[in-house]
Amino acid sequence: MQPWSSVSVPKVEGTPRPLQLFDTSAAEVRPTAPGPEARMYVCGITPYDATHLGHAATYLAFDLIHRVWLDNGHQVHYVQNVTDIDDPLLERAERDNEDWVVLAMRETALFREDMEALRVLPPADFIGAVESIPEIVEAVGKLLASGAAYRADDPEYPDIYFRHQATGRFGSESNYDEATMNTFFAERGGDPDRAGKEHPLDALLWRMARPGEPSWDSELGAGRPGWHLECSVIALNRLGLGFDVQGGGSDLIFPHHEFSAAHAEALSGEFPFAQHYVHSGMIGLDGEKMSKSRGNLVFVSRLRGDRVDPMAIRLALLDGHYREDRSWTADALTAGAARLSRWREAVALSSGPAAAEAIAGLREALSNDLDAPGALRAIDAWVEAALVSGGDDAGAPGAIRTAVDALLGVEL
Repeated sequence: MQPWSSVSVPKVEGTPRPLQLFDTSAAEVRPTAPGPEARMYVCGITPYDATHLGHAATYLAFDLIHRVWLDNGHQVHYVQNVTDIDDPLLERAERDNEDWVVLAMRETALFREDMEALRVLPPADFIGAVESIPEIVEAVGKLLASGAAYRADDPEYPDIYFRHQATGRFGSESNYDEATMNTFFAERGGDPDRAGKEHPLDALLWRMARPGEPSWDSELGAGRPGWHLECSVIALNRLGLGFDVQGGGSDLIFPHHEFSAAHAEALSGEFPFAQHYVHSGMIGLDGEKMSKSRGNLVFVSRLRGDRVDPMAIRLALLDGHYREDRSWTADALTAGAARLSRWREAVALSSGPAAAEAIAGLREALSNDLDAPGALRAIDAWVEAALVSGGDDAGAPGAIRTAVDALLGVEL
């Protein structure tokens, strides 16, 4: 797949700050330690609906990581998948009497447009599950050969499952107890009650073809991939084991990221899959969780259609720590638009107070587990001084504009 168009990221004056991030697996903030190339994998969309603000908040968080690493002089190899074959996509297509391929292509295209409008830097590799099926089939074959996978005891549909304890490290990413795992597995796409499995927590690797479902011929038998393995395979084959950050929303901690790591570690015989597991919080609407089942999603494309400046959306979403569950309100968007207007007014001045302290504060905040609200306040302080007291540094407005562009991704 082709990613969306990128924007240039300008060089910021002053001294960069190395990035520290909360690691879900270690349950603490730890320094990231990339080599010359920083490697990041972020789980992408299942394209059966438009990009909502929960998606946007997640990809903005990882965009900040991308930008801080660039500021520190790293090349960034960023990979993102698209789950363009899975049950939710097929169910939506059936509900709407639509071809699932057309639905996936349309929503993926809309996602690209939304990301480009929000100035999210694109991945170097934007890979669909469907185009990865040959790689997935090879991986399933290896897991079967090693004994990490087995066929369900079902003569009609001998689906292939992963033995969740194959590596002896299962649970090391999420740190959840088995009761919590069982609950989330049932709620988040698992099939604990599937007859013929060895254990309720074993995860589907290859679903044998059923009448009326899309399938692909392979040495495994005609079928289609399970959800988790696509990310293991795409990441391993493009980034290698032990890459710097595996990311996504907090709802992916289990089962998706736990199994992605377990599959990859079983395939390689080594660990860890990633050095940091990083997760963003959920976005609610007026105090309620935003979800498709509740019908209370706010879509980026609809806001854009209402002529809301995407930079106001970006600022509104950044005004909350990425790991916190938080609520979207009309007031949040109003505040984002007001901040954007005020910042643009300040950087349009012919001069202002010296910018070095504000830029240092911006960097310091972002380096500390992406404290975006602190970063916004650092710029707010400069803007307030510029508009109220003025200043005689002719280069300061441009320096602030550059720093905000490069590190926060906001075009002023």
